[in-house]
Amino acid sequence: MWFKNLYIFAFTRPFTQTEEELETALQEHVFAPCGKTELARFGWASAIGKHGNRLLHHANGCYLLSARKEEKILPASVVKEALEEKVEQLEQEHSRKATKKEKEQFKEDITFALLPRAFSRISDTQGYICPEKNIIVVNTSSRGKAEDFLALLRKCLGSLPVTSFVPDAGAETTMTSWLLEQTLPERFTIGFEGELKAMGDDGAVLRCKNQDLLSDEILAHLGEKGEKQVVKIAFDWDQTLSCVLADDLSVKRVKFHDSVYEQNEDIPTDDMMVKIDADFTLMTGEVNRFIEDMLAQFELATNSYLED
Repeated sequence: MWFKNLYIFAFTRPFTQTEEELETALQEHVFAPCGKTELARFGWASAIGKHGNRLLHHANGCYLLSARKEEKILPASVVKEALEEKVEQLEQEHSRKATKKEKEQFKEDITFALLPRAFSRISDTQGYICPEKNIIVVNTSSRGKAEDFLALLRKCLGSLPVTSFVPDAGAETTMTSWLLEQTLPERFTIGFEGELKAMGDDGAVLRCKNQDLLSDEILAHLGEKGEKQVVKIAFDWDQTLSCVLADDLSVKRVKFHDSVYEQNEDIPTDDMMVKIDADFTLMTGEVNRFIEDMLAQFELATNSYLED
């Protein structure tokens, strides 16, 4: 329920589906376990896990969704060993080298035969839609998983007009100025972790941990004499949460302060739905507030990409 990572996407057209329309659309791609010979399955699962069976949970004007993926795990070493045996057998019996096409067919046959005995790995990716703020927020540290989440939703809805937030000046330029000019508002406190990178694909990278980012040692790598820019930076926001912000405006390792959790401490845990509603309302409220404040530092807003 409490998101630990944030990939944030903006709607380019207002999201107008009702709760009932969205629930119906999600039903078209409900998660089902892999069959004996399937490598993977991907679909929507209960938004709140074992505490409910609906694919959608609605609170605080936001829709919570959960995408589930099952993948069969076949160790590459096992497949490789079986393939080598098949190839060796063919070469001995026919006194010739196996062709590329034959090797591919052997590998396909081996995979098909091993799948019924393979272990499964199941992972859930949660996200929420906030129509009022024109955003989708996905709880993952992987851009690929965030895109998979959006692709599944797009498949259900037919279209999903969203885009990433991209500052005009470049996020790394703004983040670098935070250190050089110390221009962040009072709600932001620079942390002790960051990553600096020189220009170019092969540019030098400096990763800092437990390091004062405002020290002369770090600042010497930046500015006119330095060659690097800030591409990741840790900070604390509004005595509410700490995180690491990357130059693609993804937010990693979100940790809410105890004072936030304490706001719902008096809610009885025996009524789980009330607790879930309260936590989701609190979490989305703080995350939305953070997103608006963070985007403002890059001269962006949650409605920046809405078409006229």
